[in-house]
Amino acid sequence: MILTDQLGTVHSFAETPKRIISLVPSITETLYEMGLEEQIVGITRFCVHPYHFKSTKTVVGGTKQVKFDKITDLQPDIIIANKEENTEEIVSQLQEICPVWVTDIETFDDTIQMIKDFGELFKRKTDAQKWTEKLIFAKTDFEAYMKDVPFRKAAYLIWRNPYMAAGEHTFINHLLEMNHFTNIYAGREERYPEVEIRKMRIQGDPELVFLSSEPYPFKEEHAFEIGRATHHAKTVFVDGEMFSWYGTRLFKAFQYFKQLQKRLRD
Repeated sequence: MILTDQLGTVHSFAETPKRIISLVPSITETLYEMGLEEQIVGITRFCVHPYHFKSTKTVVGGTKQVKFDKITDLQPDIIIANKEENTEEIVSQLQEICPVWVTDIETFDDTIQMIKDFGELFKRKTDAQKWTEKLIFAKTDFEAYMKDVPFRKAAYLIWRNPYMAAGEHTFINHLLEMNHFTNIYAGREERYPEVEIRKMRIQGDPELVFLSSEPYPFKEEHAFEIGRATHHAKTVFVDGEMFSWYGTRLFKAFQYFKQLQKRLRD
């Protein structure tokens, strides 16, 4: 079986990989939803869905720092990584243990391709087709819902000290666009630029500033601080998983986005 991952790396497998390590939380959830629970042997400490995995699977570290000895001991057939979540250095070292399948997700279509790839790779074509059809239906339904919703300028903050925002060429920005939010930091060179909230008004003057629940746990005092700096912008706490987790989570995300849009209208 010869297959190519989303970085263009060609992989050859004599048989279907049976022992999987996932280094990406949203992919761990996706593999589980595709019926691969028994094949998953290792996860990161950030792989919080499904909840019971933390007691039934081996935790091999974080997404940026992995325990190579634990991974070696698990004798994996394949490791699933992501271009953004995992560093080139980690991927390079892991390739000495077994094949590393690297995903690269920036758009909805990239997610669909990833699920189709997993269907081929793990002999789960029926599950892959089921999920791609569900996601395409949910996306089409959401696009119809958004048809007459006007675009609004927004900023999406992911970190504090220093403040950092989601910029262009990120999955978050792609979902913001689908929600008819024009990202004021989309023109920046960096994917996650550092921003000065005092200058936010002259850099785009957003109507909305979204405070993500992850990776930084924003609180009310931060919303107050940002609200003062931006003058008229409305600060809104949002579920970071819904805006940044690709894969099967998108099915729930489109329902969440409808609720968010309703919340912003009320």
